[in-house]
Amino acid sequence: MRVDRLSLRNYRNYKTLDVNFTNNINIFVGENAQGKTNILEAVYLGAVGRSHRTAEDDDLVKWDQDSASVDLFFTRHNVENKLGFRLIKGRNKEILFNDFIIKPREVIGSLNVVLFSPEDLWLIKGAPSLRRRFLDIEISQASPLYYRNLLQYNRAVTQRNHLLKKVLNRNKLPELLPSWDEQLAKLAAFIVDKRLEAVKKLGMLANLMHRRLTGSRESLSFVYQMAGGEDDIPGDLYQWYRDKLAEQREVDIARGSTSVGPHRDDIILRVNARELRSFGSQGQQRTGILALKLAELEFLKSETGEYPVLLLDDVMSELDSLRREQLLSFIRDRVQTFITATDATLFPAMRAGRYFRVQDGKITE
Repeated sequence: MRVDRLSLRNYRNYKTLDVNFTNNINIFVGENAQGKTNILEAVYLGAVGRSHRTAEDDDLVKWDQDSASVDLFFTRHNVENKLGFRLIKGRNKEILFNDFIIKPREVIGSLNVVLFSPEDLWLIKGAPSLRRRFLDIEISQASPLYYRNLLQYNRAVTQRNHLLKKVLNRNKLPELLPSWDEQLAKLAAFIVDKRLEAVKKLGMLANLMHRRLTGSRESLSFVYQMAGGEDDIPGDLYQWYRDKLAEQREVDIARGSTSVGPHRDDIILRVNARELRSFGSQGQQRTGILALKLAELEFLKSETGEYPVLLLDDVMSELDSLRREQLLSFIRDRVQTFITATDATLFPAMRAGRYFRVQDGKITE
C-alpha cells in the first residue's frame, strides 16, 4: 500500500499543493508551524475520515477561505484509487471514493495507516479511553464489520443511558431495559471477542519487537482488562454480559450510565511483569510505544496482506540514536513512510528516501 500523490487546496496553511511521493521514505524538514504535520494529517484524514488533531472539520480550512479540498491518490493491492474530501465551513464534509460519494463510516479500511507521534506516550500514561481508541482504530482498519458493530454499540449505549435517566426520573418504566441489555450483550460479546484476538496477536508481535529493541533483556506483554470482570476472561461473553448488565441494573439507574461493557475496558501494558504505566521509566515507555507501533505494522499486514503507510510526526528527536537507526533499518525498503523533523541531521545515513523542505505552506524537494 502506498500514497502516490497528494493534492491540497486551501487546506490549513496550504493555498495549493500537488506533490508526488516515493514508495520508500519521504522526509519533510522545516521549522515548527510551517506545515509539516499538515501533510501527515491529510494522509491520516484519508485513512480515518477525520483529523487526529481536531474534531472540527472547519479547522482544516485555510483561515481566510470558506472551503478546502484534499485529494489522495493511492495504490492498494496494485489497484489505483482516489479519495477526495470537500470541506465547506459550517457544513458536513463530502467524501468521494473514486469520484463516487460515500458515507464517512465507509472511509475506514480504504487506506490503512499507522501514526506515531510524541503524544503516543499517553497511550501508556493516559486514560483507558486512549488505549481503547488505539485498539479500535487498528481493528477497524482491518475489519469494516467490526467498525459497523462498534458504531452500533456506541449508539446503543447512548440510548440506554438516556433511558436510564428517564427511569430514574420516573418518565419511563424499568421494564424497557432488558431489551436494550439483550442488544448490548450481543454487540459487546462480538466487540470484546475481536479485541481479544487483536490483543493476543499484537501482544506477540510487540513482544518480539520489544525484545529486539532491548537486546532480549526485557519482555513486553498486553493484558485485556474487562470492566467489572475478574482476571480471567469468561468463556461465554454473551451470557456474561447479559448477567452482568442485569446485576448492575439498579446501580446503572442510580448513576444514569452503563457501568459494564467494552466502552469501559482497558489494556494493561507490562514490561517484565511490571505495569509500564506505573513503574516504567521514560526510556522503557518510549521503547514500549516504539515496539507497539512496529507491531501495528505487522498486525495490519497480517490482516490485510499489505503493510500500511507509516506516519512519523516529529518523533525522531524523541528517540536516541540507536533506536532511530533500528526504526529506520526496519522500515527502509519495506514500508512507505512519511517523517517530519526540524533537524535533517537526524538522518545522517539515510539514502533510501526523498527530502522535502517545508516553509510557510510551500514544499520544495
